[in-house]
Amino acid sequence: MVKYFSINAEGCSIRCKLYTGDPAGVRSVILFGHGFGGHKDNKAAERFAGRVLEKNKGVAVVTFDWPCHGDDVRKALRLEDCDMYLRLVLAHIRDRFASPTVFAYAVSFGAYLFLKYISENGDPFAKTALRCPAVKMYEVLTSAIMTDEVREKLRRGKSAPVGFDRKIEIDRAFLDSLEQADVSQRDFLPYADELLILQGTKDEIVPFSTVRDFAEENVIEFVPVEGADHRFLDPAKMDFANAQILSFFGLK
Repeated sequence: MVKYFSINAEGCSIRCKLYTGDPAGVRSVILFGHGFGGHKDNKAAERFAGRVLEKNKGVAVVTFDWPCHGDDVRKALRLEDCDMYLRLVLAHIRDRFASPTVFAYAVSFGAYLFLKYISENGDPFAKTALRCPAVKMYEVLTSAIMTDEVREKLRRGKSAPVGFDRKIEIDRAFLDSLEQADVSQRDFLPYADELLILQGTKDEIVPFSTVRDFAEENVIEFVPVEGADHRFLDPAKMDFANAQILSFFGLK
């Protein structure tokens, strides 16, 4: 079953999507965080949810739109709003499914936001899997995603659309907040046993060495995926990643 729903709280209307075989029998939830310019109808999340529901009873997958992404109506992207959305989605999951076990699976910008949230609020997840995490999100955005034209607009104090298939309007204030909130410089040793990182060796957006070094410094389990790009477009490599993640969660 696939169901769309909204969380309306604290002035927010968070657009969400639920994948489940039996809404009444959910004991565990995997919260999926999409990347920059993504949305709740993420194809990677859909493929992952299909695998989860095929072999695991009592497990649901929830995705949602970050602020300014997908069907979200906010106009200005702010890290504090991202934190609020994640907090409200977690609260909704715990209330709706009577305090289930909650796992996390996030990619790229979403993985950065999950790490930021964990470092500032403690770890709310049983286990967290991160694929191609943008641990230096400021550098990823300014070096690998932005064009020279966008950099010039931001330098002049204007906002500009940034991204690939779907573009997100950002401004200097957002960039400054990213630069200040550098999760690669934070200590994740207390959470290391509950973290897993998968990184493609051919990632063209997030440098492989940056993620490998972050994992080593924090003693986080690190799985390099030979030949995988940032989006894991090769279905076989995506299936490998999904299998690794589900095994880490103790699922099939």
